[in-house]
Amino acid sequence: MAIAWPESYERFQTMYAVIKTGGKQYRVSPSDTIVVERLAAEAGDTVRIGEVLMIGDGAEVKTGTPLIAGAAVDATVVEQSRGDKVLVFKKRRRQNSRRLRGHRQHHTVLRIEAIHAADAPALARAEKPAKAKPKADAKARAETAAEATVAVAPPLLDAPRDGKADDLKKIGGIGPKVETTLNELGIYHYSQIAELTPEQCAWLDEQLHSKGRVERENWVEQARALLAEQED
Repeated sequence: MAIAWPESYERFQTMYAVIKTGGKQYRVSPSDTIVVERLAAEAGDTVRIGEVLMIGDGAEVKTGTPLIAGAAVDATVVEQSRGDKVLVFKKRRRQNSRRLRGHRQHHTVLRIEAIHAADAPALARAEKPAKAKPKADAKARAETAAEATVAVAPPLLDAPRDGKADDLKKIGGIGPKVETTLNELGIYHYSQIAELTPEQCAWLDEQLHSKGRVERENWVEQARALLAEQED
């Protein structure tokens, strides 16, 4: 007669390990999914946990002092997640002081792939595609291009047409101080900025002491859009 062993017995027969990560201990077996404190890895990455305190394989149990030398557990990062929100309320009596704060702990979900009792093989890591260079590089290229362009002054005005200047502050990157400087230079209207050439943009950058700012912040395109709104 076949004996139906309980699931707890089958779990005992499966190879398992007790690991430590994030200051906590976990009992894991291959194909288990666990939630640990956040690890510096992305979804799909393979991580190795070298702090193994105990390994069990059937009736054989091996313990460390406190760690087992050479033992390791490999796991795959399933996702990066956050735990449930915890509310912390603090009140100081007779001080009319109340403070409520919320916190969600960052977690990493791992799927256990393999348990190595000793002499774990080198961990194979997939090559990641090169990350896009930060915006700082684009800024440096814009500044270099501005320096290489010969500066030419654009047509300037002694006073605004019809005695009324456009609100240049509507252009992103132009504040009250920059607008005043532009007016002092003889630039009062969107049309003047919309017609700037690369050489004239370089001249304006020199006057504003801002390398590549005009092109980097797309003043010409913004001015053209505002000019089109005026015409409508």
